[in-house]
Formats: sequence, C-alpha cells, structure tokens
Amino acid sequence: MAETIFDKIIDKSIPADIIYEDDQALAFKDINPQAPIHFLVIPKKQIATVNDINEDNEALVGHLYTVAAKLAAELGFATEGFRTVMNCNEFGGQTVYHIHLHVLAGKMMGWPPYTDKPKHLE
Repeated sequence: MAETIFDKIIDKSIPADIIYEDDQALAFKDINPQAPIHFLVIPKKQIATVNDINEDNEALVGHLYTVAAKLAAELGFATEGFRTVMNCNEFGGQTVYHIHLHVLAGKMMGWPPYTDKPKHLE
C-alpha cells in the first residue's frame, strides 16, 4: 500500500497535535475541524478502507472505538454526546486511504449530515 499522510504522522516525520497514543492507535486533532471538538483516531496498521476490514483486524477496529469513548470521557463530552464517523471511498467522503474514525463534539449535530441530493440520484 502507498504511504499516506497518516503513516507520516505515526512515524512522527510530520507534526500533528497528538492527544493519545498506544501500541495500536493514535489520536490527533483534525487540521480542518468541522465541530468545536474534532479529532481522528487511527490504527497504526494501515487499512485502506472500511471495505478492507476483516476478521484479522476487527479487534483493532473495535479498539479505535474504545479509544474514542475513553477520550470522550477524559475530555468531558461523553455524557453530553458526540458523533463518530468513518468514511469509505470517494462518495463516502474518504480522502486519506488509511481508515480513520472522526470524533466530533461540542455542538448539536444535525441529521442528515448533508442536504444535497446524492450525485447518483441527480
């Protein structure tokens, strides 16, 4: 797989505002936040898309959600609420092909998140 910007963040060759790290995952603030609180939780092992998640890495993906919940509690927004999102491929909004869990909080989230008609329905 091709190296991504997240691989460079993991190996510390480019800077990031890291808020959590363990042997399996890394969490850092999003450089283009879409909410008052917006950070990403990524696996240190590269998995390109949600379509590439399988039985061999399902525990790792579950760990990303455990990290998100732990950080939500530690940062004080777990009870108030938050959103987690993992985009998949172009129409899903994925721009970096290394799975990443967006954690957004600090404001009321609306639903649906987009009001534009999907391209395939135009």
